[in-house]
Amino acid sequence: MTATPDRPTQANGPSAVGLDGPPRQTPSGRAEGAARRVAQLVESLLPGSRLGTKEDLRTLCNVSVGTFNEALRLLQARGLVTVKPGPGGGLFSAEQSPMVRLGNSVLALDAQANDVAAAVRIRDALDPLLIEDALWHASPADIAGLRRHITSMGYAVASADPVAFIHANWRLHAAIAAISPNVLLSSLYTHLLDLIESHTLSVLPTADQPLGEYIAHRHELHRALVDALDRRDRDTALRLIHEHNTTLRSEDSATAP
Repeated sequence: MTATPDRPTQANGPSAVGLDGPPRQTPSGRAEGAARRVAQLVESLLPGSRLGTKEDLRTLCNVSVGTFNEALRLLQARGLVTVKPGPGGGLFSAEQSPMVRLGNSVLALDAQANDVAAAVRIRDALDPLLIEDALWHASPADIAGLRRHITSMGYAVASADPVAFIHANWRLHAAIAAISPNVLLSSLYTHLLDLIESHTLSVLPTADQPLGEYIAHRHELHRALVDALDRRDRDTALRLIHEHNTTLRSEDSATAP
């Protein structure tokens, strides 16, 4: 199955493979797995129930302190747990708002090809809305942050590391989403990115273009998009995001995930 830097190869879990190596679980994959383990525990309890101490849950998940801290960050971002300090404190199941339930329903999708492909299609449909918001609301600090992600993508191109490229690419899109004042739109988009990333195996070349050449082209497209946001050039920004998504759809017609 062929995938491009915006179209990952998906699998049944958050693993990764090198272009020539066997599957291996990444640190982010281990954190995601620990987060799922705790989320299953949350689902079995009433809101406000004590789950245990951080060390209790870390031992349950059989992961390192650093990995569990990352898992805890994911759980808190998804509104699943709260942390209370002091005697009798620890981790507690949270009362979930409708927005949190929406996000978690997205993340609960099975890692089937159709589910991940649908997530990518919805993500692409939301891109123009987020670009419009960024044109209106991006601050100089926001633009500087976007340029740092572009630089990371450039480093990945220079080192011929397509996996690093795709993750830098997604971080750029997440940063664009974070500019939007529309919390529902930004949250849904970020959850879709989480779903896609958690089921990524590798990045493979297409039949028509060498992978290094392709990611270099994608890097330039995203760099031009950030330049257009900086200039508040709406026509160019919307043209580029349309080119971004149309190119991907045309490739997927032959090699859909």
